[in-house]
Amino acid sequence: MEHLNIALLGAGRIGQVHAANLAGRVAGAHLYAIADVSGEAAQRCAQHYGVAIAVDDYQRLLADPLVHAVAICTSTDTHARIIVEAAQAGKHIFCEKPIAQTLESIDLALAAVKSAGVTLQIGFNRRFDASFRRARAAVVNGEIGRLERVHIISRDPAPPPISYVRVSGGLFLDMTIHDFDMLRFLTGDEVEELFVMADALVDPAIGAAGDVDTAVIMLRFRNGAIGTIENSRRAVYGYDQRVELFGSAGALRTENHYQNSALVSDAHGVRRDLPYYFFLERYSESFAEELRAFVSTIQHSTPTPVTGWDGRVPVVMGLAAARSLRERRPVRLDEIDASWGV
Repeated sequence: MEHLNIALLGAGRIGQVHAANLAGRVAGAHLYAIADVSGEAAQRCAQHYGVAIAVDDYQRLLADPLVHAVAICTSTDTHARIIVEAAQAGKHIFCEKPIAQTLESIDLALAAVKSAGVTLQIGFNRRFDASFRRARAAVVNGEIGRLERVHIISRDPAPPPISYVRVSGGLFLDMTIHDFDMLRFLTGDEVEELFVMADALVDPAIGAAGDVDTAVIMLRFRNGAIGTIENSRRAVYGYDQRVELFGSAGALRTENHYQNSALVSDAHGVRRDLPYYFFLERYSESFAEELRAFVSTIQHSTPTPVTGWDGRVPVVMGLAAARSLRERRPVRLDEIDASWGV
């Protein structure tokens, strides 16, 4: 097909990001319609991007034969249900993470996708970032030898509203889930066991809501390599996203991205401006690139670069992390999913 008619489901913050890309940055994509439970939000988004169809009921778009695919950007608790409904309607599916907060819901969604024979791509956009792709290439090409250590630093500039924390699924399924996916992407390997130390050190209200905002996670891979993740909901200097890979023949490190490359040198020191403030700026190109990959996958009938399985595994890791924190011990992933490693 010359153009893929895509219906955007959800016109919130991430929906707006995808709307902008689908409307002007993704060749072969046509932002055909927008749905949001707030009809006014759908109308505003549609008007901004010149989209003719805006509704408050996404099921109207699933019934539209001119819709080829959907981009699911609704609240997390609706993802799995909409995946099932979209698959049964024969629509290809792009879905933001996580698929769901339980493995049972995820498995039902993946079964529906398999039965319908449609494409499902999960929105782990960091896989499409140029720096992280270069890091992955260094591992694949053996540039740093046998991988022994992986370290990820991921810190937000400020904590989200408590109203969001209460429904997000917690730090591990909302924020760290991206880092769990990056570990798998960068290493090409699976984690066997992890151990968490975490607390609410940034905002006591987050702790009162039953979540944490500061965490260090140690992980052991099947090949014996060791990984660590550092998370914080607060970095006063901006969005902190760094990776270090260490191997038998060398190391690779990615740094934060900045609005400019200027360095100011004077009698007091050498300094530069702050890094990008949040993910919308830091990962703007990777958000567009993941949708280009989605469209290309459908148009050329090639395998999706981020599968339903890729969406499932980080949830297993997130549930293991939550158990580790709760029980104050290392947790093997096969304790969460009995089929792990079988």
